[in-house]
Amino acid sequence: MAGYRTSRVAEDIKREIVAVIRELKDPRVKDKILTVVRVDVSSDLSYAKVFVSSMNGIEDAKEAVKGLKSASGLIRREVGSKLRLRKTPELNFVADDSVEHGMEIFRKIESIEDKKDENNS
Repeated sequence: MAGYRTSRVAEDIKREIVAVIRELKDPRVKDKILTVVRVDVSSDLSYAKVFVSSMNGIEDAKEAVKGLKSASGLIRREVGSKLRLRKTPELNFVADDSVEHGMEIFRKIESIEDKKDENNS
């Protein structure tokens, strides 16, 4: 039962963080195409690790994470006010390259399909 609650809270936190990130004015975050990939919450709901990825690569995500870390107090306050948890988790932002990796795999699959189409023609 506890695992269900932590996963539900993690999804709620993810949804609220995405909403708050859209409103941030920090230039390290504002001009980036960011994706919150996943949120891992500790079993006692006191810590949350937020994995952030960028469509433009890992360097872009690392730069955005710097901005998110500096705004973590604001983000935590907004998440806490929206979710009404007893204790709002401390947020730790981590750069992730999963979206970039997925796009690379997609491009490789497309190139294989293009080669297959050329051979059939």
